[in-house]
Amino acid sequence: MNREMMLDSIDVPPSEDSEEPPGLGGTIVCDIQPSRQTPSLLHDLPILNIKKDSLKLNSFPEGALSKKFREVFFPDVSREQWMSWKWQLKHRVTDHKTLSKFLCLTEEEQRFYESKQTIFPLAITPYYLSLFAFNGFDHPLRRSVVPLEHEYDVSDVELTDPLGEDHDSPVPGIVHRYPDRVLFLSTMYCSTYCRYCTRSRIVSKTMKTDCLSERWEKGIDYIKRTPVIRDVLISGGDPLTLPDETLKMLLTKLRNIPHVEIIRLGSKMPVVLPFRITTSLARMLKQFHPLYMNIHFTHPDELTPETREACRRLADAGIPLGSQTVLLKNINDRVDVMTQLFQGLLTMRVKPYYLFQCDLAPGTTHLRTPVETGLSIIKGLRGFTSGLAIPHYVIDAPRGGGKIPLLPEYLVKKDQCSYVLRNYEDKLYTYPDVGND
Repeated sequence: MNREMMLDSIDVPPSEDSEEPPGLGGTIVCDIQPSRQTPSLLHDLPILNIKKDSLKLNSFPEGALSKKFREVFFPDVSREQWMSWKWQLKHRVTDHKTLSKFLCLTEEEQRFYESKQTIFPLAITPYYLSLFAFNGFDHPLRRSVVPLEHEYDVSDVELTDPLGEDHDSPVPGIVHRYPDRVLFLSTMYCSTYCRYCTRSRIVSKTMKTDCLSERWEKGIDYIKRTPVIRDVLISGGDPLTLPDETLKMLLTKLRNIPHVEIIRLGSKMPVVLPFRITTSLARMLKQFHPLYMNIHFTHPDELTPETREACRRLADAGIPLGSQTVLLKNINDRVDVMTQLFQGLLTMRVKPYYLFQCDLAPGTTHLRTPVETGLSIIKGLRGFTSGLAIPHYVIDAPRGGGKIPLLPEYLVKKDQCSYVLRNYEDKLYTYPDVGND
């Protein structure tokens, strides 16, 4: 495909900084009332044309919370429209006035918007909002995506580029830190923005189509002329926000490079917008094996019928699924919560892969736990549930140090002839190191 065709294929979502559409003002009210008309939450995205004859082909089961939210706030929207991923993107909540139509904002949430500073924007799909709209102020999912005033409190240890990705970027859009694999930043756009995003410096930034095309070309060229690269992780932003044909084009270009053995996709779309996993997308992805997908899960309340169906479609397409979870204070920092999440993921054919210590992104102090919390969670999982349900607990070291795994202290003592080991019940056992004789 030549550069002109590539330019025509890449669609760039609109700026988050556009003026809000008329009719979305109003005071903040705490009594949630049904809407008589469907609110228009975001300007139309011209690339997202919804074809009525294709809506019924993408039917999903409808969870109780999602159904209630749709019926209360979008009574004029059909079930089929609601389950269109393009409709969901068009109607993301991106400002506090609109958010207050669905939530009674707390003082901490309201004060975030009183500052005139430029900070990481808000974006939540209606589907994901439905999972906590009828719950309390401290619901875990709400805390993970609704901004608080604490985000303005940037500590001395926090970094704009906490993982040093810019330093390890040989060409724009490529991070080459480990010898045989690269990170390919395919887009700057997500359907929903997590408040702890490690790439908040670049995610949500708009980019002209020709600039994005040039980045892709440079990235693909770098991979072609670097034969040591055998594994490409496509991330962003979220690559599944790209149209099918655009994503297919990228996958085709990568699969045509002889030394690229494995392609991975990193996405949160099955969680925040599961309707994106259409049957046509699953069929398209199936063409590019070996293809893996790592999905960003946060809490067991995300394991809905809709997300379960999305994961089923991907798994049935032969795509091995893994999960990546960020450890977050007062959100998922308990053994029972993580046990429920990881055991539930296994029933959806998703292998818990990584549990990340929260990165040192700006304004995330209020979300970060002590490292000891993560170690305690791993200790509380090991031996008490299947090893399949236990992820690697890692710290992605600041300034480009890479992922460093951490484990509780199972090795108590070592001498010339033996090891003293601690098991999950805190009992000690001696293992003779006969191989050292």
